Amino acid sequence: MVKRILSVHSINTIDRDEHDMARKDLLESSPLTNNRAISAPMIDNGLSSSDDEHPHHTKKQSVTIVNVKTTELALNKSGDQQTEVREQWSEKLDFLLSIIGFAVDLANIWRFPYLCYKNGGGAFLIPYALSVILGGMPLFYLELLLGQYYRQGAITCWRKICPLLAGIGWAVTIIAFYTDFYYNVVISWGLYYLIASFRRILPWSECSHRWNTQDCSTVDTRRHFLENCINQLNETLNSTMDYLPINYNEQKSFERSIFYENCSEKLTQQRIASPAQEYFHLQVYRLNQTRNLSFENPGNVNWENVGCLGLIYLICYFSMWKGVKTSGKVVWFTALFPYVVLTILMIRGLFLNGSMKGIEYYIRPDLSKLSEASVWVDAASQTFFSLGPGFGVLMAFASYNDFHHNVFRDAMITVAVNSLTSFASGFVIFMFLGYMSEISGRAIKDVAEQGSTLVFIVYPEAIATMPWAPVWAVFFFLMLLTLGLDSSFGGSEAIITALSDEFPVLRRHREWFVGILFFFYFIVGIPSCTDAGVYFVELLQNYAAFYSIIIAVFFEAIAVSWLYGIRRISDDVKQMLGSKPGRFWLGTWCVAAPVFLGGIILSGLIQHSSPSYGKPSDPFYYEYPAWSHLLGWMFALSSIIFIPVVAIYQLLIERGSLANRFHMAITPWKDRKDQNKEVIVSTNYVTTKFITEETI
Repeated sequence: MVKRILSVHSINTIDRDEHDMARKDLLESSPLTNNRAISAPMIDNGLSSSDDEHPHHTKKQSVTIVNVKTTELALNKSGDQQTEVREQWSEKLDFLLSIIGFAVDLANIWRFPYLCYKNGGGAFLIPYALSVILGGMPLFYLELLLGQYYRQGAITCWRKICPLLAGIGWAVTIIAFYTDFYYNVVISWGLYYLIASFRRILPWSECSHRWNTQDCSTVDTRRHFLENCINQLNETLNSTMDYLPINYNEQKSFERSIFYENCSEKLTQQRIASPAQEYFHLQVYRLNQTRNLSFENPGNVNWENVGCLGLIYLICYFSMWKGVKTSGKVVWFTALFPYVVLTILMIRGLFLNGSMKGIEYYIRPDLSKLSEASVWVDAASQTFFSLGPGFGVLMAFASYNDFHHNVFRDAMITVAVNSLTSFASGFVIFMFLGYMSEISGRAIKDVAEQGSTLVFIVYPEAIATMPWAPVWAVFFFLMLLTLGLDSSFGGSEAIITALSDEFPVLRRHREWFVGILFFFYFIVGIPSCTDAGVYFVELLQNYAAFYSIIIAVFFEAIAVSWLYGIRRISDDVKQMLGSKPGRFWLGTWCVAAPVFLGGIILSGLIQHSSPSYGKPSDPFYYEYPAWSHLLGWMFALSSIIFIPVVAIYQLLIERGSLANRFHMAITPWKDRKDQNKEVIVSTNYVTTKFITEETI
């Protein structure tokens, strides 16, 4: 949207009579006389009427020269020139740390290590690396380029790139909106655990609390069960079968025993719960099996959860209310602190019993897994959701850059840091899982989990058995909190920037806008703070973003590569960075990225099954009612429906034949100057010439 401020009187004018030749040279060399300006096309102010229309007047052309610093300039139909200074990052590192903080999130900790272990260990790095190079990295770089070139949020930016698919901007903004509904609730769990960690004995280490049930079983109890079971089978079959002797006095896993699988299955059938399981389900939430809580009957509001959620939104508000200049400083802590903690936990993990066993399971290659299609799908989906193109975040962050900022360098650094962080965090996770395997007597496969189960149940239980457990718990949950917060900043900034650029009045009242937005989030998050609120979180996590964001980004790749065109994007990159992108980037944008995304969509739809909460063998297993899945699909479709709806609307408002309407609808804003009544020009430390007609 065009901002209307700055009068003509604030412009420095050069004397026309004394500098005719200089003015002529400036006019001939002006970037506004070409189809591509430094950051926008030629300006058409709508005042170029012919001499025949005014036979009694003569016209004299003048050039007004303005030095502008990162400004949005506008000429409206009346010929008035207005400007508004767009905020920029205080330092280049603020931008780099912000996109690193957004890309490196909880999924690096709770998803990648498990996928690597599950899909062939070190062999999984082959499909993962190919997915990063051919899909994730090109899409990540592309969105940063578009944001920096157009200097707008997702809604306005996509309307300029391809009016036919302008609905992409609305779709990704709404998806980011839905994602914040549950993502900040998950972060509030980390805050809940962090506060609970400031105790001499961690509350999830024992079965003696008021919320514990008779089914609660500590690590030692479960180990003794396996030991007794194997001993009984050994005594029964000792005379007829040779078995592998085990020294039960050593703290080792029993998986080498030929009777382990039988006894492990018996332990699972007991449906016993660990103290950490009961702490999460019966204290953080109140999923008491006797109360018959469900999606329809969520129970009472837990005010402790509400308080933690409110604190998260207060942190987000005061980090973002003034714009990227404040959030850019906060990420110096939230983006860097997790690496300090990861390093500390890695050093501590090396000295744990069983840590080497965990590492072996993590990286031991199984090349036979590469023949399974699911391995490649897991690699592609992990790459996509880890780097996070498509949520509008990268576009929003890049829009606050200087026009000539080296965004290529930052993209490559971020992709490398993200991938290395995922791989390194796997060592930390599996060191502790190896330790958990040893002390519980169970095999790695029986203790390895992913998602919230890993970071809020398995990992806390392992920490609770260590010396100085509260100290390690504080470090771990501080890491989770900071990992989640800077990703939350990114999602919220995508929405704030997109709506502020589309409705400029919101930018002028950013403090109020951000406050109202977070208050609305807080109200929407209250159902997730009820006794059965975790059911809401899991349902949103499964439906709100997964399919819809991949479909939206698929259309993004098509819009840029095939409708906006490789020639245009190459010219845009040259204007910003000084050289056109190489064949690798053009090839991946045109072919590899759409194929990459299309494969994820097809495989996801083929393999889709209605989600449930937990496993059937878990004591807190819950199967969602059929109508809740319908509600989930409505959430998914409510965002991407904007893509076809806006496309149909755009075709209807164009004039001419259907072919002409389609042609005009795919014509970028910069090439539709004759149809534009108002034009925004973004400039960065450049001299801009305004050509006006003066009637004498």
